[in-house]
Formats: sequence, C-alpha cells, structure tokens
Amino acid sequence: MNLSRRVFIKTGALGIAGSALLKESLFAGVAGKELVGLQLYSVREAMKTDAAGTLKKLADGGYRYIEHAGYANGKFYGYTPGEFKKLMADLGLKMPSGHSRMSLSDWDSTKNDFTDVWKRTIADSAEVGQHFVLNPWLDENLRTDPEALKRLMQQFNKSGELCKTYGMKFGYHNHNFEFITPMGNGNLYDFIIQNTDPALVAQQMDFGNMIGAGAQPVDYLKKYPGRFELLHVKDEIKSDGKGDLGDGYDSTILGDGIMPMQEILTLARKIGGTTHFMIEQESYQGKDPVDCVKKDLQIMKKWGYV
Repeated sequence: MNLSRRVFIKTGALGIAGSALLKESLFAGVAGKELVGLQLYSVREAMKTDAAGTLKKLADGGYRYIEHAGYANGKFYGYTPGEFKKLMADLGLKMPSGHSRMSLSDWDSTKNDFTDVWKRTIADSAEVGQHFVLNPWLDENLRTDPEALKRLMQQFNKSGELCKTYGMKFGYHNHNFEFITPMGNGNLYDFIIQNTDPALVAQQMDFGNMIGAGAQPVDYLKKYPGRFELLHVKDEIKSDGKGDLGDGYDSTILGDGIMPMQEILTLARKIGGTTHFMIEQESYQGKDPVDCVKKDLQIMKKWGYV
C-alpha cells in the first residue's frame, strides 16, 4: 500500500513547521494549567457499543481531552480520522495522545524504512490532532533478548524522527513486566529509558501499574528527571482476585486507594517534566465506569490539576 497524496502533502507541510508546532503543542501545560484528560480504555465497553454517546457523556461530565486505545485498520473506534476529529470537535474534545502498538515487524529491513502501515498510523494520528503517539506494549519474545531490544530501541528513536516531521512525539507506556525483567545493570524499564533519545521518545509513566511489581514511582521520577512528559494517573487497591495485571491489584477511584497520589503528582509537576496527566481507571468495584471517571476528574480538579 502506498502513502496517499494527502499523507505526502501533510508530511511536507508539517515537516516545515514541525519545530514550532512541537514546542507549542507539547509544552503548553505549565504553572498549574496542566492538560488533564482520560484514557478511553477506562470506558472501553461503552466505547465499543456507543462511541459517540460515550464521548458526549464524558464531555458533559467536564472532560476536554481524551486519549485513545482504539485505533485499528485506519480507524478510531470505527471512524475514519476525519470523522473522529469532527465527532470530537462537535463535543468540544481534543485528543492529544493515543496508544498504537508498534513491534519490530513495523520496520521493513529490505527498504530500510517503516512499513506503509506504520506510516499510515503516524499520519492518521497527526490528522486527528495528536501530540504524542504512544506504544503501550512490548512483545513477550523481545523482553529478554538484548540484541532484539537494541534494534527496537533504535526503531523507537526512528519513530520519534518520523513523528517529529508531523509536529508530534513518539513515546512509550509501561505496564508491570518492565520492572521485574532484569536487563543490563537494571531492569527493562531502565533499559528503555537509557536507550532512547529524550528529544525523540517520551515516557508515559503508568504509576498504578508499577505497584504490583514492587517499583516506586517517586524513585523513578527522581532517577530520570524531566523524562516523564505524560502520566497515567491511577490509584490502586488490593484485589480479591488476580487484579488488572494479574499482580493482585485493581485500580479504583482516585484517592480511594493506597498510592501516594499527592506526592507523585507534585513531584511529576516539579521535576518530572509532566504536562499531560491522563486519568485511567480499569476496575470499578461495581460502579458504572463513566460515573467513576467523572468523579476522577472532579477529584483532579479539587487537587488543582485542571
């Protein structure tokens, strides 16, 4: 599949203005005016059955920013990029970030270039107005293979270069396995941070995902200052079952769990370089997910982050 003329023109135009767009868009949230939004995985079932109606409920509940987890085959939740952008605009919503999985197979070694599928992913992300394209996963067969991981980190940096031509930035979002997988002189998360160019690859720390692995978010904020341009804001409780990630913990309404929320958020604001605070709640303790995330937003407002 060849890139369309639309994508080609967009690449050139945005490439010229890339630096200015990147500076303006990525670092707008400062001095208590951080961008606070919602990762739509929080309301995943509702998005499957009625994306438009769910987005309206979120907008009516005060949300202005969302982060997708639903891009596939050139569409966002079944909508073309243009359709989804209009749907958001009609509701007063913007989508500064989104999750799109990338693996080694997205690099064509015969052409020494990304596949057309990945190029389209980046172009579509730009079309809907994203600032960040975030990879939320590492294939299991790569996690303990140092040579494959080195190639992937090079690919991360190259994806950052591609994103930069669109005025965007590439990034990585953690789960829990990164902190229990030894690699080099540290763990897999250390390896990812140390082998990616901070000018090209951002980190979205999901600090709720870290607790079951025994990792402390505050330690990483101090160890890598300025590297965490995005957070997944998530509180946690002990689970009656396996938990969201099979580690014995479930997410819950902000402030109801055991995470030191204020300490983490304050430090992220102070030294983490964080401008995008994206709420995520994956478990609801019998409550309606949409009602939960509406309450989460009000709590963030109470804490002074909206």
